[in-house]
Amino acid sequence: MTGPRTLPWSWYSDPEVLRREQERIFRRTWQYVGHAGLVEEVGDRFGAWAGEVPVLVVRDEEGPRAFLNVCRHRGSLLVEGPGNGKTVQCPYHAWTYALDGSLRAAPRSDREPDFDSQGVSLVPLRLETWGPFLFVNPDEAALPLLETLGPLPSFVPVDNLAFHSRDEYELAANWKIGCENYLECYHCPVAHKGFSAAYDVDPDEYRLEPTGAYVLSQFAHTRDDEEEGKGQFHFVWPNLKLNQLAGPPNLSIGPLLPAGPERATGFLDYFFAPDADDAWVEELLAFDRQVGAEDRVLVERVQKGVRSGIVDEGRLLGESEQLVVRFQELVDSALS
Repeated sequence: MTGPRTLPWSWYSDPEVLRREQERIFRRTWQYVGHAGLVEEVGDRFGAWAGEVPVLVVRDEEGPRAFLNVCRHRGSLLVEGPGNGKTVQCPYHAWTYALDGSLRAAPRSDREPDFDSQGVSLVPLRLETWGPFLFVNPDEAALPLLETLGPLPSFVPVDNLAFHSRDEYELAANWKIGCENYLECYHCPVAHKGFSAAYDVDPDEYRLEPTGAYVLSQFAHTRDDEEEGKGQFHFVWPNLKLNQLAGPPNLSIGPLLPAGPERATGFLDYFFAPDADDAWVEELLAFDRQVGAEDRVLVERVQKGVRSGIVDEGRLLGESEQLVVRFQELVDSALS
């Protein structure tokens, strides 16, 4: 059989491959960590992750800042959930940092003649924004966020939306399998009856398009001519999903992060127009959650298959799975 081949199936369960992905992908790319509403007031803070890198986002008098969420004493995480305070204090030994990351107090440090508080400030990370969305990158040499996003901001207006809620989920599957599932609708007629009834998933109508060097997009028209707009589903390398369903203004955005060679975690932050009808919002959330539940079954089934070790790789359809092909090229290039 000819056509593009998949990545080696061993890459979906090999801990060494995941180690390389953390180093060469997640420590070098922009990661969506949350929205500006989480740090509206001075002192607001929350913890997040960029791959396996723990992130602290905090607001001081000058605006949001990002730091490595690691105490410079013995390495404890500083913050997990959201909160507010005049300082950031480690829950282990009470080392206390100002909102600009400088060390303000370390109990008993006055007993140490050579203690240098200047050398143990929190490690800063790059933080850039798109509308209300906060992104962090551990790589100081990475391209600016807007260059990574390419034309995406022109497709998706984001400034007049209000945060509604966050859905968190886990998958018993490698993160790449979850991303690849998102990047094609070849499976939609078989696995997503509700979605396929609402949107035209015929291959001549459902459009797949690499809209930028790091953005892979899908566009779908509804089957109901009276429904407003169309569906847009955008993927930003390496792991960000951004969805806009047909109807009044709405958007969901969130990453899929590795939690081990064969596990992943993710979340979606949902945004709607401030005057959105509550009943319509709940209907959209139920629709989206149903599609997500169906996808969970699919990707976990794939994980069980590729881990068998009997077959080395699979085959792809170059047209219907062109975005999967592009994603796998990016993975292979990063690891090579």
